[in-house]
Amino acid sequence: MRLPPFLPILCAGLLALGCGLNAAESGNGPSQLVVGETLEHFFDAAITFSPSLRIAEESLNIGRARERQAEGQLHPRINANANLTDNSRNSFSQFGTPISEDFEGERFSVSLQQTLFNWQAFAARRRATQIENQLEAEYYYELSRLLTDVAERYLNVLFAQDSLTSVAAEVDAISNQLSQIQSLFRLQLAQITDLRQAEASLAAVQAEQLRLQAELAIAQERLRAITGIEAGELHILREGTTLPEATNNLHFWIDMAESNNQQIRARRYALEAAEEGISETQGAYMPRVNFFATRQESNVGFDNRFLGDTDNTFIGVDVTIPIYAGGANRARESEARAQRNIAESELRQTELDANANVRSAYLQVQSSKLLTEAAERLVESTRLSSEAAQEGFELGVVTNVDVLNALRDQFQAERDLQRARYEQINYLLLLKREAGTLNASDMLEISRLMVAPGS
Repeated sequence: MRLPPFLPILCAGLLALGCGLNAAESGNGPSQLVVGETLEHFFDAAITFSPSLRIAEESLNIGRARERQAEGQLHPRINANANLTDNSRNSFSQFGTPISEDFEGERFSVSLQQTLFNWQAFAARRRATQIENQLEAEYYYELSRLLTDVAERYLNVLFAQDSLTSVAAEVDAISNQLSQIQSLFRLQLAQITDLRQAEASLAAVQAEQLRLQAELAIAQERLRAITGIEAGELHILREGTTLPEATNNLHFWIDMAESNNQQIRARRYALEAAEEGISETQGAYMPRVNFFATRQESNVGFDNRFLGDTDNTFIGVDVTIPIYAGGANRARESEARAQRNIAESELRQTELDANANVRSAYLQVQSSKLLTEAAERLVESTRLSSEAAQEGFELGVVTNVDVLNALRDQFQAERDLQRARYEQINYLLLLKREAGTLNASDMLEISRLMVAPGS
């Protein structure tokens, strides 16, 4: 199979991901690591833990075994046979005299058979090769899908943590505002409606905090479900880090998907295998030619009669010409053609889906990049607005509602910025996966964006 050049890099890189983790473990595998902290930890654990990846791997092993079986049908076949008998024979001569024979019969033979022409066997071997290629492409797609899912769930946990941190800061800010209003209310400098508004705002944010705590627990559970390990103190994005972007234009990514998308490659191999299936059924109408050679030593003949020691060597060619099989061959060919038509339609559908996915992912990458830039400006704007509202409230020129709204906008903008940053990473990985260019360096690049908390 002619594999894309990035696949060996992907495999080597993935093996390297787990080296540091495995060296630090006292057990036998990543599944014994109770808590993971880095993205590499979860990649390594998922590769070992994932049942879907194991299924794809074993399916590939089956395909390889079947390809070897089909190849073996074209190799020489050698058989040895040994037959030992203890014979006792009683008969009468033509004059009526009893004749008794007792002897040990021996027959040894070695035979060789080699296929010279068998179109069905030739086509079956080619079909098995294409099926193996199909299963290999499906395995690599499953591997890339698993890694992008792990990255997405890891980033979802980070976003949930960031949101919870943000809402905790919002609770503190509104609590401070409520304390100010309570002090003013006791001095009869604030209305009861201002106090109730601040209390309602605090209750709403506290409810949001409870919801985000549940979302964090769910995100951590989803990460554990795909990797088999618990989420510890995860590494987070560096402050001010520059996020990777999608270079080149949309047409570049579409062209890459047409040639490298693993699902498309798998469907193409499936179509080629189906076409070989048609060829295989057509081989039922063709003659089959086999070469054979046999060497035999024996002292027995027909009906185990004693003949004395004989050596017999013969070489020949066996030719079988099919004439009529009751219409079964025609029916098999019709079935094979229908299977080929299905494979062609599946390829077309996969190409359409991949094209749509690449277009969608590319547009989402570009959109999230613009949203990130806009969210950064919005965060700065809402921060300044919140500070101005607080100063204005202390001077009595703005109302309590204005301050609460400014605080709400500020912290919501912070959460929107974090969401946009994580989505930009996710969409970029999705784009590379659908284009078939995702490799180990892409995953390591994302990992290098992370640092331990407090670093």
